[in-house]
Amino acid sequence: MTAIDRLAAGEVTATELVEASLARIAQVEGEVGAFVTVTAALAREQAAAADAAHADGRSLGPLHGLPVGLKDNIDTAGIVTTAGAGFFLDRVPAEDAEVTRRLHAAGAVLIGKLTMHELAFGATSQNEHTGPCRNPWDLTRIPGGSSGGSGAAVAADEVPVSLGTDTGGSVRIPGSLNGVVGLRTTFGRISNRGIYPIAVSFDTCGPLARHAIDVARVLTVLAGYDADDPTSVDHPAQDYAAGIDGGIAGVRIGVPRGFFFSELDPEVEAAVRAAAEQLAGLGARVEEIDLPGAEHTHAIVATMVRTDALALHRERVAAHPEQFGAEVLRRLRSAESITGADYAEARDAGRAWRRQVARLFEGVDIVLSPTASIPAPPAEETGGMIETTRLMTRLTYAWTLAGVPAVSVPCGFTRAGLPIGVQLAGGAWQEALLLRAAHAYQQVTDWHERRAPLGG
Repeated sequence: MTAIDRLAAGEVTATELVEASLARIAQVEGEVGAFVTVTAALAREQAAAADAAHADGRSLGPLHGLPVGLKDNIDTAGIVTTAGAGFFLDRVPAEDAEVTRRLHAAGAVLIGKLTMHELAFGATSQNEHTGPCRNPWDLTRIPGGSSGGSGAAVAADEVPVSLGTDTGGSVRIPGSLNGVVGLRTTFGRISNRGIYPIAVSFDTCGPLARHAIDVARVLTVLAGYDADDPTSVDHPAQDYAAGIDGGIAGVRIGVPRGFFFSELDPEVEAAVRAAAEQLAGLGARVEEIDLPGAEHTHAIVATMVRTDALALHRERVAAHPEQFGAEVLRRLRSAESITGADYAEARDAGRAWRRQVARLFEGVDIVLSPTASIPAPPAEETGGMIETTRLMTRLTYAWTLAGVPAVSVPCGFTRAGLPIGVQLAGGAWQEALLLRAAHAYQQVTDWHERRAPLGG
């Protein structure tokens, strides 16, 4: 049973779960560094209110009493929200982000704010302003990013559920590297209002948890149109956990030849191909497919993300470059050479890719690939943040550019004990199908149940 199930069944109280989270944070946080801010007093207050409501026979919502952590670019009224930036270390929002509001309305309890890569502009989460985050499975390695703390906090059992943001892979990569489920939703599915942006062309918000069913439950709370968010799309939401036990018999899964399975760590490839075989054993129709042009999507997204990011920070880069970390500043300045024609060309290529992907999903229901081509690299990687970020996002940008949902699901470990994730991508608005496939896979595997050797 997951924490949500245990709360609903009355097997545990909100206060007991909160105290367990706070105790675990006290035990391991000095090693992991997943939290920027721990809201212990608020969490205890909210948990007590949840338990009082339960005693009165009242439910506060589908997440009644559930401890959650939020990436530190998600606004929380009255609580410091840094976006991982040195110039925002004292920033206290006056209002909650829309996702924060929806979590509160569903009865969730805020445990704290989670470490992220500076300005969500990188995939290592080695943040010189708020402190580095490390991988619970090997503290010498990165947790991925930019939502590194969101993945590490779940993997370290500090919180059962977290929220991150995914622009080019920033939920899926921490999901893969930390051995938890991480979902990027269809662009416009979840409101971005009150979430500090990095690239408004691609930014999304998504949940992380050990279990796909918990991701589905949280998505049900978060999904839905927000008329005050210009990126939100008015498309019907649903109960994503309903029907999640329906299995995947007859589901068409394509395994792409070429790019997605080139230049892989051999252990990653073996684990992902084994996952495909297990899904076939559950009744899915697995076949190889061609996906030409995927190898070009990284350059297209990189052009647009860097340009969007520079547009957001142009004045500060010019006037106060010292306020940025050296590598983030270098990455921002790399966009100064991108012309308007370059950006227009990238947008046109993106439109063509989205049309191609839409046609692809007329023939298959899911595309299966690795999430990351390698397991978590060392934190002191000699290639530097920019090269590590390029390597980490190599296989995730294609679905970012298409604007479609993709979920990373734990599918194995290397001989050194590092998690491996399989990426399942679907057509627009097909989150329920992806989570049903992830859930079916988790019913016959235990990769997500394994615990990091941490805090003995």
